Amino acid sequence: MLRLQFLLFLFLFTANTFAQQQPNIVLIYTDDLGYGDVSCYGVNKIKNPHIDKLAKQGLRFTNAFATSSTCTPSRFSLLTGRYAWRKSGTDIAPGNAGLIIPTNTPTLPAMLQKAGYKTAAIGKWHLGLGPDGGPNWNGTIKPGPLEIGFDYCFLIPATADRVPTVFMENRHIINLDPKDPIEVDYKKKVGNEPTGEENPELLKMKLTEGHAQTIVNGISRIGYMSGGKKALWKDEELASHIATQSVKFIAQNKNNPFFLYLATNDIHVPRAPNQQFVGKSGLGPRGDVILQLDWTVGEVVRALDSLKLTENTLIIFSSDNGPVLDDGYADFANEMLNGHTPSAHLRGGKYSAFDAGTKVPFIAYWPKTIKPAVSSAAISQVDLYASLAALTQQPLAVKEAPDSFNMLDALLGKSAKSRPYIVQHAVNGTLSLIKNNWKYIEPGKGPEVYPVTNIESGNSENGLLFNLKQDPSEQEDLLAQKPKKALKLAKELKRIKENQVTRLSK
Repeated sequence: MLRLQFLLFLFLFTANTFAQQQPNIVLIYTDDLGYGDVSCYGVNKIKNPHIDKLAKQGLRFTNAFATSSTCTPSRFSLLTGRYAWRKSGTDIAPGNAGLIIPTNTPTLPAMLQKAGYKTAAIGKWHLGLGPDGGPNWNGTIKPGPLEIGFDYCFLIPATADRVPTVFMENRHIINLDPKDPIEVDYKKKVGNEPTGEENPELLKMKLTEGHAQTIVNGISRIGYMSGGKKALWKDEELASHIATQSVKFIAQNKNNPFFLYLATNDIHVPRAPNQQFVGKSGLGPRGDVILQLDWTVGEVVRALDSLKLTENTLIIFSSDNGPVLDDGYADFANEMLNGHTPSAHLRGGKYSAFDAGTKVPFIAYWPKTIKPAVSSAAISQVDLYASLAALTQQPLAVKEAPDSFNMLDALLGKSAKSRPYIVQHAVNGTLSLIKNNWKYIEPGKGPEVYPVTNIESGNSENGLLFNLKQDPSEQEDLLAQKPKKALKLAKELKRIKENQVTRLSK
């Protein structure tokens, strides 16, 4: 009996010690931030001291990629370890979409739960909520984050430019008055609220394209909404609410390992910075919300410092896709660039098959473990699943995180070895493959330049081929000169498409 009690004590002691040693993980996932949008990547028109600190004292990657050039598929891939283009319905989700991650799909947060982590999703969601057909906004909203591995959530349900413009906590809308139920429709007008199309004189932010439906807080949105007046947010306060809830979650879980998926709204449209940032960047509202993003990073780090958690916390900072300037609102993003180059030397931007669509800032910071350095290792956000599983000693089932490579050594700066290739995914479904400094963009339909955003798409009837070592800005198409190289990469891309578990066959 005494021996049994001793073994039980030893087991509990060992488990508790292991749990205490497990690093906290904070993933700060920002929105539409370009490779050239932050000062630690060589920008001189704007300063981001808090992000710069992470880069200076951590590992700054120069060859890191989101999986897609738009937000919904990038988020799907990050949380599932599976390329979003493998599953239908993972394009940019409407605000009333049902949950697009099936509840029986293994996820990054669920894997970390098994490792003893408390998990939270705070900020922008945009992965759908509720059953097929969308949620009942006035009742219990499920399935959602809590059904796929998160213990807690505080969400912007979709994007700030889409209705409903309300916060959701766990499975309910915050501050919802039952006598004023929410109704949402993306096809026809509901209620009597003014719209941007009918009442442009009520707008405090004019339009360039779309976003002409229900007006909330002086800004018209995509989609129609009525009701829920007490629950409506103010755009200028979004960052503050997201930061506050993040700090609160950290404080509540200071005695156990936690995973915080902090998805900021900045710098997605509509860009409505808090008054403390208005005019401070000299680059207009887009620059001001980059400063606001930096402030959010600072608030999180300050909380970790105050609780003495910093040394044993891995912070990963990245963006869901590349930059866009005019994305439907007349916020003078183009006119007030003042020499700023959001894409740096890269071609394209958000929505694009060119590199600026998916090549993004990526920083890993963990004072206890990561030595300050710059890494040229090629890494994809889809790799975070397998890498964090390795970090927390969680075995993966054969079909779990099928496209996620274990890049833990690269993530921690212990190796400069790259993943064997990068697959990129553009808004129209076009895929690209980067391997051994060559990039092949498969044939794709659509305009060469997207209207309104004025972003080069990478669409080409025959496909495109670039030597990125000699031509990192993708200016010289070598398809006609190197047809055998293009054919070889096209066959490799086809093999990747057909292989449902790529992480087992590098």
